[in-house]
Amino acid sequence: MSNVRKVNAEPSSTVAVSAEKRVILSMGGKGGVGKTSVIAALAEWFDLNQIPVKLLDLDTENKARGSLTHFFGGRVPKVNIHTPAGLDAFVDHLADGPRAILADMGAGSGQVTHDWFEKMYPDVAETGIVFTTIGVVTPDPASVESVLAWAKRLQCRVRYLIVENSVAEHSDFTYWRKSQQASQFQEMFKPAVIRMDYRLADLENGARQYGVTLGDIAARKTDAPELQKASLVMRAQSYRRRMFAEFDRVREVLLP
Repeated sequence: MSNVRKVNAEPSSTVAVSAEKRVILSMGGKGGVGKTSVIAALAEWFDLNQIPVKLLDLDTENKARGSLTHFFGGRVPKVNIHTPAGLDAFVDHLADGPRAILADMGAGSGQVTHDWFEKMYPDVAETGIVFTTIGVVTPDPASVESVLAWAKRLQCRVRYLIVENSVAEHSDFTYWRKSQQASQFQEMFKPAVIRMDYRLADLENGARQYGVTLGDIAARKTDAPELQKASLVMRAQSYRRRMFAEFDRVREVLLP
């Protein structure tokens, strides 16, 4: 990928406005890096803090397991932004309801999102809506390249939150932390950075299989016997507590 390119935004997109709403989007680039896990945990963080939030599932793959809709059911409308009607529906969702919106993007949604920002961002920004994009990086350089590709298109029109997802007990984030392109991105856009601890496969896979969140497991709200083990319940409580502490550190990019 070429170096991250900074574009001078139009005056209408740089004028400071009072933030009426914050839309938080997961970067729908490389699949399987943990985007939905982050968004699900963030939804629980909003609920714990009694902050009203609207959840949107923009993953058009319609997965039966592991989607945001799978975890939160009818609370989450599914929007296909790959159609003109779906894009209009997305804009309509921005116009009403809570001041915080969480939108989980599916893999491969980069182009349609980038095109939408090019066409709609100036008008949406003038209404007081601000954006945060969540990029999840793993030791795999492809996950970092995906974040850089999104930043090259979105530029300074959004705030960036990067989640270092430890997919193994001893994850090596050298490419994200030391490569020239990633360093340029960090210097230019000053992203907020948090960490997501490695989760045992039994816990992560079980949560996806049964469509339950860490909060459900921690509070023993699931009937799945394998998720009622004391060890997994305590691990869910610990993971959740540490993840929430990370969100607390970066509240300024999560709240309106």
